[in-house]
Amino acid sequence: MIGGGLVAAIVAASALVLFQPWKLVVDDRVDEAAPVPAAAPAEGGRASAGATPATPAPAARLLHRTSTWKAYEHETAGTVKVYRLADGRRVLRLEDFTTSNGPDVKVWLSTRAYSAGDFSSGHLNLGTLKGNQGSSNYEIPADADLERYESVVIWCKRFSVAFAAAPLTSAA
Repeated sequence: MIGGGLVAAIVAASALVLFQPWKLVVDDRVDEAAPVPAAAPAEGGRASAGATPATPAPAARLLHRTSTWKAYEHETAGTVKVYRLADGRRVLRLEDFTTSNGPDVKVWLSTRAYSAGDFSSGHLNLGTLKGNQGSSNYEIPADADLERYESVVIWCKRFSVAFAAAPLTSAA
């Protein structure tokens, strides 16, 4: 009897860790500021005390924009934007974003079209989803060729399923 209770407790604890059921009712909200371009250096490469700042840096250039999402496992909404900052870095921004919460959810760029359904190969992991509601930024590695990628995918690694995907379309 005690052995059976111990086994049941271990199974229950393992299920809680694996499935994280509280995430079904708890939202993680994040509100990061939009990407800010790098400041232009002052004349001569450095600013002196009391000096006025150099010419403002040019605004970040919007490369991609879409608000079209295809739901796979969970309804998802919001806008995807990709910016090139003045210093050359690129940032993917999820803006006014909302989806379901879940365990081990990632933000991927995929070589597959957003309507493909199978995103398990040909992807670039930008990191763990910072929150299932709000606005957040994900830096794109400098060596990533954006021309290779066709979609942004919200991927649950734990269960190998796409929550949703959006096309990576030009902002022009």
